[in-house]
Amino acid sequence: MLPTPPPVNTRLADRTTRLTLAAAWLTAALALAAAAGWAQNPAPRRPPAQLVPAVEEGRWIRPARSDDAEPVWGLKDGIAVGLWPASGPRGLLRVYTPYLGQQRPRMINYISVEPVVKGVRGQSELEVSQLTGRPGLGMSTASTLAAAAAFRQAGPPDPGRIERRDGTETLTFFITMEPFRNGARPILQVTLRADRPREIACRIYSAEGGVAMNSCVLSATMGNYGRLRRLWLREGVVDAPKLWPTFQPDRLGFALWRQWNREAILKRGGYLIVAATPDEADPASATYDADVPPHWRYQGKWATQYWRARDRAGTVTRVNGRITYWGGVGRIPGGISYENFEMEAPFTEGQEWWFGVTPEEPQKLGFTEVD
Repeated sequence: MLPTPPPVNTRLADRTTRLTLAAAWLTAALALAAAAGWAQNPAPRRPPAQLVPAVEEGRWIRPARSDDAEPVWGLKDGIAVGLWPASGPRGLLRVYTPYLGQQRPRMINYISVEPVVKGVRGQSELEVSQLTGRPGLGMSTASTLAAAAAFRQAGPPDPGRIERRDGTETLTFFITMEPFRNGARPILQVTLRADRPREIACRIYSAEGGVAMNSCVLSATMGNYGRLRRLWLREGVVDAPKLWPTFQPDRLGFALWRQWNREAILKRGGYLIVAATPDEADPASATYDADVPPHWRYQGKWATQYWRARDRAGTVTRVNGRITYWGGVGRIPGGISYENFEMEAPFTEGQEWWFGVTPEEPQKLGFTEVD
């Protein structure tokens, strides 16, 4: 059995604090956004009554050439990534896994962008947009880093660039977003590879004019949908019910964060890997309380979700947990499960993170279960 780490609060201005401060931040953000060019035309992109579906081009799925295109990029028989106004909250990447029997618009998880500047952590999902006055930062796309860095207002999704890299075909696009409250301006390069059809690569850059980041966390935010309860580390598995035997939530219903350092994370071939899985053989067969909405009711096959990154000093992994679904809509069958699931390392320009979802057991990634 792995030792239980102490609670951590590195985020850790909680979500209530973020929203309380959001109104005051909005005024300052307008000035910052104007300097960055975002306020040159602050009219937000309005979602159309119906998006033009993403189109298949060979093995790839890409946004249609339309002002009302569905912003989705992916492999026809593999993983895919989406952005608002595809179904779901603003300010989050959507992760689609149709090979699990979960057809779009149902997604397996979301990914939030959370840069840290001088200990203050931003959050793309809940910071108030100066374009809309609502939670969720605006995101736009481009085919090159130069175009992403120069981009100034939201518009139709860029279809991305298909090319050969390292002997395989890839689809690449860049995501730029409004400046964060802490002054950070991360740019994400998203790459999908034909030879790794169940994995998303995210490379992170800092746009000119952005404040230097201590780190930029990509947090998988919807573990409760898959009822992830088993965290796979180098020396064994950490079960959520044992990690929080007594549930003492914060004001928003989250169990306190728990963190493990680099030495506790599995190392394979120069990479650090951490995985999370359900503790149920068939999550789709669960019985739910009547007040649990349909979108929280799991569909499809059992799956392993994992983060992968190059081994480097200072890397950590952390999780928090809930016993009710986000928004307080019903109890989670079986009790507490992990909600946010992430890795973090000191920021370097162009650092890369991989998020994968596979129907295979964690042992295929190199893990060994130790009781």
